Amino acid sequence: MGEKLQAYFDKLLLRIDGLKAVTITDRDAVSSDVSPRVLESAISTTFSVVSDQASKLGLKKNNYVVSLYGIHQIVQFNHAPLITTLVADSNANTGILLDLWDELKELIATINTAILVSQDSPVT
Repeated sequence: MGEKLQAYFDKLLLRIDGLKAVTITDRDAVSSDVSPRVLESAISTTFSVVSDQASKLGLKKNNYVVSLYGIHQIVQFNHAPLITTLVADSNANTGILLDLWDELKELIATINTAILVSQDSPVT
């Protein structure tokens, strides 16, 4: 599954103009080859906190947040407990990036299921 997933994301990077990186993380950590200034673990943690606080303000659950960060835009999708982060050039088409929500939902659900199954499997 890992090789197919990598191939999918490689094609996605080629298909979307300006898309530089895609990461899938939990709310606590990021592991990536992208510049540490762009994808610090604090970004995922901050996204989770902002989403939680927004829901307390009556804004309901956030599906995504778009941020501009220097020469990058960061689009984060909330697939609790996972967060998908897209890093693109600041002038990339935000609408196209947001349209990836529907495309990624099923994939992230599959990853979530795989994680849950592996956590429930006994260690031998």
